Amino acid sequence: MQVKDNTFLITGAASGLGAATAERLVAAGGRVVLCDLSDAVEAHAERLGDAARAVRGDVTSGEDIQAAVDAAIELGGERGLSGVVHCAGIVSVAKLVDREGNPADLEAYNRTIQINLVGTFNVMRLAAAAMAKNAPGEDGERGVIINTASIAAMDGQVGQCAYSASKAGVVGMSLPAARELSRHGVRVMAIAPGVFETPMMSEIPDEAAQALAAAVPFPKRLGKPDEYARLAEQIITNSMLNGEVIRLDGGIRMQ
Repeated sequence: MQVKDNTFLITGAASGLGAATAERLVAAGGRVVLCDLSDAVEAHAERLGDAARAVRGDVTSGEDIQAAVDAAIELGGERGLSGVVHCAGIVSVAKLVDREGNPADLEAYNRTIQINLVGTFNVMRLAAAAMAKNAPGEDGERGVIINTASIAAMDGQVGQCAYSASKAGVVGMSLPAARELSRHGVRVMAIAPGVFETPMMSEIPDEAAQALAAAVPFPKRLGKPDEYARLAEQIITNSMLNGEVIRLDGGIRMQ
């Protein structure tokens, strides 16, 4: 599938990985619908020009995501919605038992699972239903879904039970979803980023962020959002990439 003249829905598009992906796809001649809870998504869409639209939405809401999908179908015209890059998510850190001996908060765990895992499923189901109606292109392809996992799915650290579980769920959905949607000509992939320069990283103390950057074998730095966007673009254009999770982490393996 080519990017040029096709339309893509990007969640978590107000900043970080999603914002960078939107910029790259528009630069490659694509059209994008940016979905995010933050009002900053509207300003980012305005910066990208006529090829972009903004939709405020919660990824756990069926109504909100259906509205975003419908906006992408409208923007895409005869071609409809060609792909989704799902970047929305949150980071959560909480030990099962804190220093005072108190158990972790169950509602906080549920919130992480709802946004990161259930939200991913919600976006996939509605986008796939729309793309299955597209006219087939080369190789019979009708669409592509790219989800965002994390190296925490494989290398979770202390305090990451909720976050690791949510991202492991994203990894676990990739292959069965790809197998199921193959009959519709829709590919499913996941990217598992390592430590990246995103707003999420700003929540971590500077010393901890520097230590994480130093732990990357090569290059010894945090990843850049455009490096994620470049991989997303490659997945879109390379139809043999399907049913797989790609680590994008500079070789880091968390202790």
